[in-house]
Amino acid sequence: MTQDERQSQAIPARHQKVRKAVLPAAGLGTRFLPATKAQPKEMLAVVDKPQIQYVAEECVASGIEHIIIVTGKGKNSIEDHFDSAPVLEQYLEQKGKHALAELVRRISNMVQVSYTRQKEPLGLGHAVLVAKDLVGDEPFAVLLGDVLIPGKNPATKQLIDVYEATGTGAIAVEEVPREKTHLYGIVDGEPAPIAPFGERLLRIRDLVEKPATEKAPSNLAITGRYVLPPAIFDCLERTKPGAGGEIQLTDGLRLLAKEQGLWAYIYEGISYDAGDKLGFLKATVELALLNEEFGPAFRDYLKTLKL
Repeated sequence: MTQDERQSQAIPARHQKVRKAVLPAAGLGTRFLPATKAQPKEMLAVVDKPQIQYVAEECVASGIEHIIIVTGKGKNSIEDHFDSAPVLEQYLEQKGKHALAELVRRISNMVQVSYTRQKEPLGLGHAVLVAKDLVGDEPFAVLLGDVLIPGKNPATKQLIDVYEATGTGAIAVEEVPREKTHLYGIVDGEPAPIAPFGERLLRIRDLVEKPATEKAPSNLAITGRYVLPPAIFDCLERTKPGAGGEIQLTDGLRLLAKEQGLWAYIYEGISYDAGDKLGFLKATVELALLNEEFGPAFRDYLKTLKL
């Protein structure tokens, strides 16, 4: 054996870098009517930023270079938000509000953004499939725009680390109360501790969508963050539509897990389902408390409330 061959065996295989992310944002947002009658739910502000900006910032913090947003009818304001705004920037500069001008400028400059349309609401799996041509033959992340996971260690980055170390797709999961498993997609997994991920990593045997409490295989719920190989597109193309003609991402993931393997990773962090009214309120309050500018004053105000 030559020295080069010995070195190649000693160095772990390097798997393809995850550069792209898909953000499905074509839903109608009916749970937030009438607020979403004329604006996308993804643009509803949590404290001082629209939901989708939090998700885009998580992508950037995770090393993503190209975001693909899947939109639909009535979603033009999402494109406007991430586009440049020279008139607004010039106005702010003229008024001496240089920090605000830079804040606006930074939104349009932080990452490359492309758009594609899902013409009909045919399910989350179909929305991901619509992005196939823009993703190409490389691994990619999927982030649900109404799931917010703040923190210095982005959940997406944690999944990317798993993928780039193993070459196998990974989805984020978190523990939920047993009596609430019927509200989530639940994973059936077995521990597969691999350094440096330890007991947080599980090999998925199956995924069950909103099982009855007594039939749930675990209390580990899918959280809205995924890092997937391009093979998921073939799986989705072979996935039969379910109720309402929708192609569900969970069904495609079940096929991927069976054919190529799939990890579940108990990520570090806390998620907020901002697509739910109560979750939206929780996200607003807790992110406001974390705000460096007015968080302490807001905390003091909350303490004065007599409910």
